[in-house]
Amino acid sequence: MFLTVEQALSVYPLSEGKLIAGRSGSHRVVKSVNVMDAPDITDWIKEGEMLLTTAYLLKDDPEDAMKLLRKLNERGCAGLGIKLGRFWKTIPDNLAEQADALGFPLIELPYQFTFSDQMNGLFQAEMKRNTGILQEVLAKQVRLMRFALQAEPIHRLFEAIADVIGEPFAVIGSRGQLVYASSGVPEGDLADEKQYSPRAKWIKMNDWQAYRVPLMKQDQCTGYALFFNTRMLLSSVEEGLYLQTGELLSYHLNFNYEDYFEHSAQKDFGLLIKRHLKHGLPIETVAEYEHRWEIDLFSPSYRCALTDFPSSSQPDVRTEKLEVLKREYLSHARLQELKGVHVIVEEGVLSVFPDRADDGGESVLSALHSCFSGKSDRADVPTAALSSGKKKPDQLFEAFDECRQTLRLAKDWRMNDRLLKFETLDMAFIFESVPKEKMKAFCDRWLGGLIGRDPEYVQEMMRTLETYLDNDGQLNETAKRLFIHRNTATYRIEKLGELLEVDFKRIDDVLRLKLAFLFKRLLGREPATAERAR
Repeated sequence: MFLTVEQALSVYPLSEGKLIAGRSGSHRVVKSVNVMDAPDITDWIKEGEMLLTTAYLLKDDPEDAMKLLRKLNERGCAGLGIKLGRFWKTIPDNLAEQADALGFPLIELPYQFTFSDQMNGLFQAEMKRNTGILQEVLAKQVRLMRFALQAEPIHRLFEAIADVIGEPFAVIGSRGQLVYASSGVPEGDLADEKQYSPRAKWIKMNDWQAYRVPLMKQDQCTGYALFFNTRMLLSSVEEGLYLQTGELLSYHLNFNYEDYFEHSAQKDFGLLIKRHLKHGLPIETVAEYEHRWEIDLFSPSYRCALTDFPSSSQPDVRTEKLEVLKREYLSHARLQELKGVHVIVEEGVLSVFPDRADDGGESVLSALHSCFSGKSDRADVPTAALSSGKKKPDQLFEAFDECRQTLRLAKDWRMNDRLLKFETLDMAFIFESVPKEKMKAFCDRWLGGLIGRDPEYVQEMMRTLETYLDNDGQLNETAKRLFIHRNTATYRIEKLGELLEVDFKRIDDVLRLKLAFLFKRLLGREPATAERAR
């Protein structure tokens, strides 16, 4: 029970009683209610306990009553309720005067109600109050959870939390700086680090009080959230809501946005990259900024990724999608681990990742795939192109151009792949300008062994051959991709060797077949190119 004496006196049937002395102590918190039935009650009284009595033990010696009152006050008793009519007709004036002097609530209880009636009334009122608080906190927790599942920019983070909590709060950063405040408390009072310790607790000052929650990143305290509340005592459920809100703030500040000021430095760095690519800002300026802020992007090597929505025709819609995509990149856990920098350019979202894994860019592609896989609308999934690895800062534009050309080629060829590597398409760039007549003659020469056969048979065999070549001649992987048995894949490859008169063990024959399929794709894009020209 956590009612004040004033609140308890508003609960029926105690509301039929009267506070006759000690009004200045009406803010005392009633934690429990007990009946006084022993003369040594002061040895057992608990802090915050309210006592009810008929004055039977006090009726014969007013001086003992005075001593009892003083002891009860010293032990932190919340107040004393006396039922008049049986042993005392009125409360002695000297007892009331002492209660006023001590600020100790002295209550005249209604005679017509039993102690159990009054206790039950208080317990039911407390249960109703706690139920209401629990329902309110649960509703706020649901709203917090819904917000936590969304990717919001940082200014909306604080506004949304303030709207859910319904009370002022402030956020202190890892360096003691004020990140956000809606309380009106002077910044100097909030940013005083001496009053902080890495655990949740109440802070009470002369003009304000707040529940302080540390913002943790693993085992390190990176800041604090202060939730201001004028109520003297909160339930564990209400304090739990503040703890949950602190966890949400920790996630968004430490993981979605890392440190707020570090994010600002990376934003400025991204703008320098954009100025270098579009307006010729010297790369030395970009590298100097990287070194000064210890961003560590270009050493020892790096790769660029360019992401766009090729199917978006409306500029405004595309711009909005790119803004959302950039926020998703900033908040995605696996992409955060790669320590990349993201900036929106005319061609899409340009990302620069340090290439520390030395895995040919597979870690970047895997992280991008993880980010894309959460999108339910397949038509709205972007396409990303990854450059080859670069070792010098002045190769940044070259990496950017590789991404641009890869996306252009994928669009021209109407490729369905959402993740593309420049290295896998570099041969296409070399042969893109070969006349289509020569391409067609080459395809007929090396794939002509299937001409004139049943169309369904040709389609199945061509798909098998293309999959086999794409998987570097690995029969197990080919069978897996085609959902067929390995023996079936082996039979088809052997049959293709006979029909096309090639030896799959000869590198020259495999290379020619790969070129044939490359030319076949280039020829397949001609109708689409002609249609766009019209």
